[in-house]
Amino acid sequence: MIIENKLVIQKMRELMRRMHYAYKTENTYCDWVKRFIKFSQMRDKQELFENSEHKVEHFLTDLSVKQNVAASTQNQALNSLVFLYSKVLSKPLENVQAVRSKKQPRIPAVLSIEEVKKVLSKLSGTNILMVQLLYGGGLRISELVRLRVQDIDFEYCQITIRDGKGKKDRVTPLANKLIPLLKACLLQRKERHLMDLKEGYGGVYLPNALAKKYPNANKEFGWQYVFASRNIATDPRSGVERRHHIDQSAVNKAIKVAVKKCRSIDKKVSAHTFRHSFATHLLQTGTDIRTIQALLGHSDIQTTMIYTHVLRQGGQEVVSPLDRL
Repeated sequence: MIIENKLVIQKMRELMRRMHYAYKTENTYCDWVKRFIKFSQMRDKQELFENSEHKVEHFLTDLSVKQNVAASTQNQALNSLVFLYSKVLSKPLENVQAVRSKKQPRIPAVLSIEEVKKVLSKLSGTNILMVQLLYGGGLRISELVRLRVQDIDFEYCQITIRDGKGKKDRVTPLANKLIPLLKACLLQRKERHLMDLKEGYGGVYLPNALAKKYPNANKEFGWQYVFASRNIATDPRSGVERRHHIDQSAVNKAIKVAVKKCRSIDKKVSAHTFRHSFATHLLQTGTDIRTIQALLGHSDIQTTMIYTHVLRQGGQEVVSPLDRL
């Protein structure tokens, strides 16, 4: 990539950090911009300004028509380019008329209650606790790994999800049966934290606004991640060495191994499957759809309505004509 375009990417990263975008979002947006520049064969910064709407339309149309990406993927690419032009280049896009992807969202795979029990029976230690939290509270895996000690409220049996998808906070239930396990987990976590402090570490990442407002809060136990990484690592943004949260891939790997051990489960199961199962099982027991929407943190009720389609699979409450023979 030409040096001028590399500088554009660097400027975009710096701006996203000042605006407190998540590290994952920063990487995703920058990757889309790199793909766009490569696809459009742009050799210098000036070419980003020439026929920009047409270039963006061509890129997005190629994603839809030739690469057949999902609508959400195309929207992600568009959002990245909108940020580039409006925030970084100060040249907002106008009237982009690309062919839009029309893939409908698929009905998610859902485990039955018995299947959930089977998978849990094949897990142990911290892994079983994490998966129980996914299922018991309908958490996204990113929300699970970013849980901090102070987000757990044992008295009210609830978990507060901070800065979830869409930068929103919400509250979700904490199952009573998890309280003893979670308290034991936090005792071990506190011991590890005290050892880190003795070794000169113990600090944890805080959003910039909080880090400036409470400069010593990063070493307080309440701000520590519940499920921390085994190793001290260097923060890719600040260069500071500290203990981050457990990696999402470790959770999904444990789930994959557990499902394989079950043998009788042929569904594609990931951490998100337990969130789908949480919502579906609540719906089956009569929980109001609006309540489920709030627990999941969905902005649009239509997103939550997908679980009503899950219940209709197999002809919910409909007797098969074969059974009438």
